Amino acid sequence: MVLIMKDNKFKPALIIKTIEKVLLGIIAILTVIAVLQEIYSIYNNGKVQLADLLLLFIYTEVLGMIGIFYVSNKIPITLPLFIAMTAIARLIILQGKGMDPIILLYEAGAILIIALACLVIRFKPLNTYIYQSEDEDLSNKLEKK
Repeated sequence: MVLIMKDNKFKPALIIKTIEKVLLGIIAILTVIAVLQEIYSIYNNGKVQLADLLLLFIYTEVLGMIGIFYVSNKIPITLPLFIAMTAIARLIILQGKGMDPIILLYEAGAILIIALACLVIRFKPLNTYIYQSEDEDLSNKLEKK
């Protein structure tokens, strides 16, 4: 059986990885279905609005994140942050012109904070903690110094 090592020991990490990949596959399939539903909705409405495009962009980012995970077995933290910024921008657009100006400032502030977090993450020093040897080459370089 795949879930048992050669010396007959149980491998819970392999079970978790398998469940993770299956769930991400399901998310990918459901995201594609949601994209098709949104395109059908746009077709029925007869016009494309900015909120529709932002929703399609969010779906694209989710699929990209899943694709990156399948290739590298890790998800860059900036991708969910980009999705969050896009979702907040879509929320602002959907709320329309009648919303309370202070709410708009809060939501714009949230986008700014997330953007600053992306900037900080992007320019982190190389000698920082490496999570579960996520980059073995970088880990080896730091150990040699």
